[in-house]
Amino acid sequence: MSATPETPALDLSWLDLFDEPAAVEPSDRGLTLEAIAANGLAAREDAPRDMTPRLRGASARANAHRQGLTYQTKADVWADQCLALYEEAVQRQWSSARDIPWGELEPLPDETERAVCQLATMLAEVEFIAGDVPGQWLPSISGDEFEVGLFLMSQIMDEARHTDVFRKRALANGGGLLAQGAGLGLRNLLDAKDFTEMSVLMHVQAEGFVQSMFRMGELIGPTAADKRIFRMAAQDESRHLAFGVMHLKHVLAETPERREEIHHYLDRAEERSGGGSGDVTFPPVFESLAILLGGGRDHFDEGVAKFLLLRRRQVREYLHRLDVAGLGDRRERLGPALTPFAA
Repeated sequence: MSATPETPALDLSWLDLFDEPAAVEPSDRGLTLEAIAANGLAAREDAPRDMTPRLRGASARANAHRQGLTYQTKADVWADQCLALYEEAVQRQWSSARDIPWGELEPLPDETERAVCQLATMLAEVEFIAGDVPGQWLPSISGDEFEVGLFLMSQIMDEARHTDVFRKRALANGGGLLAQGAGLGLRNLLDAKDFTEMSVLMHVQAEGFVQSMFRMGELIGPTAADKRIFRMAAQDESRHLAFGVMHLKHVLAETPERREEIHHYLDRAEERSGGGSGDVTFPPVFESLAILLGGGRDHFDEGVAKFLLLRRRQVREYLHRLDVAGLGDRRERLGPALTPFAA
């Protein structure tokens, strides 16, 4: 008869980790991250970061494994509004299957339908990469700033939904998927080697340009479904822009010596975003936008004039975001492809 192993001695020391645990009262919006943070667990500049999966507030374990590269200061990844932005994201999710009035799609003139589908093809590609990029940075974020990770996860879900909805739009009404975009700006995002570099190029610049297109798309969308798609996507994109602006503002306030470094990232990105190498100025996308803006191929010149106004709006809004973040001097060194639209 085999021996019965002895029952191990109980170790209940974890019961004594907190002397006076405090309950948290939910607000009228529910039990939010802000409510939890108000319970003495808010992010701190001086919190030790041990490069393990330990979330802020939990007691450290001596033999916990490191998880690889982790940013070591709050300023590396933080944005002051990330808690509120995450809460908004989870409360305003929508479904590309149920919340778009697909049944109201109606036959369109061939050139109009193809123009919508060309734009949708490009946006499905752009949004797919926009979800891939933040996912690459999740393992690098310390558990002390877990709210940033939560927000990025919500952004990945947003971008997945955008990829889904624009691909569905290209295939739903007889137009089909058309020409792939230029993609050079997307490669720039994938090549980023630093979190702030990625956030400035994606959240502040690239997604800002896309947001201008979403707002325009709601105005020129030829069907109720198109207008709804662009409106819902713009709602999501606003959160991504807000995170990027607030992160850049935090970085410049806490580490002002990084200003020239950030200018250098923008120098390279602006060079790739204009002059025919960016997705908006890629000929098939530019021509499809001109057709939609002008109201048909016969009004192409009028569409081109409106496209130039769109480009001016994109650049002005981009400079405004940088100004809010504390990088107002960007206007003086704006890239030559964008300078004509800044006036």
